Amino acid sequence: MSRQGIQNISFVALVVAITAAFVWLLLPYYSAILWAVILAILFNPLQRRLTVWFDGRRSLAAVVSVLACICVVLIPASLVIASFSIEVSSLIRRLRESDFSLADALAQVQAVLPDFANKALADMNLGNLREIQDGVLSALSNTGQTIASGALGIGQGTLQFVIGLAIMLYLLFFLFRDGPSLVLMIRNSVPLDRTRTDDIAAKFVSVVKATVRGNVLIALAQGGIGGVTFWLLGIEAPLLWGVVMAVLSLLPAVGAFLVWAPFAVYLGLTGEITKAIILVLVGALVISMIDNFLRPVLVGRETRLPDYVVLISTIGGLSLFGANGFVLGPLVAALFMAVWSQFTDDRLSESSEDTAETV
Repeated sequence: MSRQGIQNISFVALVVAITAAFVWLLLPYYSAILWAVILAILFNPLQRRLTVWFDGRRSLAAVVSVLACICVVLIPASLVIASFSIEVSSLIRRLRESDFSLADALAQVQAVLPDFANKALADMNLGNLREIQDGVLSALSNTGQTIASGALGIGQGTLQFVIGLAIMLYLLFFLFRDGPSLVLMIRNSVPLDRTRTDDIAAKFVSVVKATVRGNVLIALAQGGIGGVTFWLLGIEAPLLWGVVMAVLSLLPAVGAFLVWAPFAVYLGLTGEITKAIILVLVGALVISMIDNFLRPVLVGRETRLPDYVVLISTIGGLSLFGANGFVLGPLVAALFMAVWSQFTDDRLSESSEDTAETV
């Protein structure tokens, strides 16, 4: 091997090693970096308009865009999370201090169930109602503590949360201000031809917009309508169940049905027939139909992944990356399909050229 070849290989190895070290250095705050990139993509149209309005002063436009992100995203999200944590704690306290017994309520339902249903519950170790009550209360308590300490940064995680938030806002400013030059630099640095680089970048942007803007807005709509319906029907902790419905709405083929349907069944079995019918009508005709009407508008048919791919990739992403997985999972799946689609097209093109040459 020539001296020039050895130098080229050594330089590539050095680039890979330094890049891996840099990525390792950023890992503790990858969530802050991820959400800075996501917000920069989502609010990029606003940044472009502001740049025009401010006669090309990108720094001033970037400051206003960051403030818009804080007002539109961060403050409402913090208020919802705080209210959710308070409602979970309040529900647990009311259940422990009041005369209400979840086991007694479940016993009323169990009493009207047919024998085969009770036998099935017993086979699944769901016959001991007191254990079910203790398990539900324990799960609610753990959920409230996790959200309070993790999402709000209470306790030992406060400093890390504040630093992560500061990094996200600081990086977001520079992504707004220097976004076009950064994109051009990345395009010129990636060792792929321009067509493939542009295709992958376009797929990345479209999936981020579809996943965050589309799916989150749909989830907020379903959770909001579900929570308001629960509140109007007098069901305990409507905000809690609204948030749960919104989270479950991110998973296709699962959705808010897993929340409102059991409540409708419970209301029917306990004699609240009118409330049960109202909940079923709202759940079936409004909550469940929102996805069909809004998804083509917010997500777009050309960027939509098959439901089974979204479901599997979202669950896998949540398992590996936590709350960030609902974005990273579908994003990795979409890039996987885009890259393999390009590879398949290249193979078909080569096969067609070989056939033409043979003929």
